Amino acid sequence: MRPMTDYEQDLHEWLKDSENAAEYLNAAIEDGDKEVILLAMRRVAQASGGMAAVAERAHIKRENLYRALSKRGNPELKTLFNILHSMGLRLAILPEKSVQAH
Repeated sequence: MRPMTDYEQDLHEWLKDSENAAEYLNAAIEDGDKEVILLAMRRVAQASGGMAAVAERAHIKRENLYRALSKRGNPELKTLFNILHSMGLRLAILPEKSVQAH
């Protein structure tokens, strides 16, 4: 594993706080790009004790976690819920502010 840059180290420390991690993942979701979301999830997983620890808490194999969160990953919804739960996070659905009821 290559050494982290100062930016990556600062981000890693910031993401250890679950509120910051949630904000970071929500921003990635807002971006709408699957690769951005998966990268954000990998970074949060690293900050949440590392991939091996997250995989163990999510009750999945470490290799499957790496695969699910890779650039070409496509995790099942159950896997996504388990990963988020293992990092102390959950998925929530909120109404879009730009959508108005008729």
